Amino acid sequence: MKNSVIILAGIILFGVSFTSIAQNKKTKMEVTDTSTKETTINQQTPIMTQKEKNSYALGANVGESIGIEIDFTTFQKGYMDALKGENKFTMEEMQACFGSIQEQMQAKQNQILDVEIVKGKNFLAENKKRAGVLETASGLQYEVIVMGNGPKPEATDQVKVHYHGTTIDGNVFDSSVERGEPITFGLNQVIQGWTEGLQLMPVGSKFKLYIPSDIAYGDRSPSPAIKPGSTLIFEVELLEIPK
Repeated sequence: MKNSVIILAGIILFGVSFTSIAQNKKTKMEVTDTSTKETTINQQTPIMTQKEKNSYALGANVGESIGIEIDFTTFQKGYMDALKGENKFTMEEMQACFGSIQEQMQAKQNQILDVEIVKGKNFLAENKKRAGVLETASGLQYEVIVMGNGPKPEATDQVKVHYHGTTIDGNVFDSSVERGEPITFGLNQVIQGWTEGLQLMPVGSKFKLYIPSDIAYGDRSPSPAIKPGSTLIFEVELLEIPK
């Protein structure tokens, strides 16, 4: 029983956040010294020991994962009691608390989702009025920056591209352009908006894709930089169809 509660807590607090942090290159903390000597994080924070860095990382991970406010004094007491083997709650009480946490997390997620969906719909409604913006039956919008003269890829092809991805608020969440290295992937292994949009592009083209949430990540949040329900913008250059 105790193990099941530990597993449940792990899912709630740490289940997706480590992956999300790794994907979010904008907020990733680079630490080169893994010894116990004092080091700095991104040269901007006060000097930290390894123990302090570990503690900060865990705190940040919990904050990013659950996204709801907690009573830190009580949190610390529960933590210290557990270390001493003096947890004051039964397994049933622990499970009830985790259920409450999940409900609060879901409520906040739904609130964010609703706001983002409305923002996205309003943005796309105005965007399609602009000269040069075209819209497909799926709701994908695109505009041609450069029209190439090479072949168009099929859904089963590999493609080599450069891209720059932002939210409709202009926040960059991923960019091969900024990394200085194009990427190759299967066109049937990405979000629907990419699969559809790239098939419109002859090699040598550069398009701007405006992808509604339902053909992007939907109500999922693949990284802290992309909220659930987000409409996404990609500037994509199709370099090659590798064979």
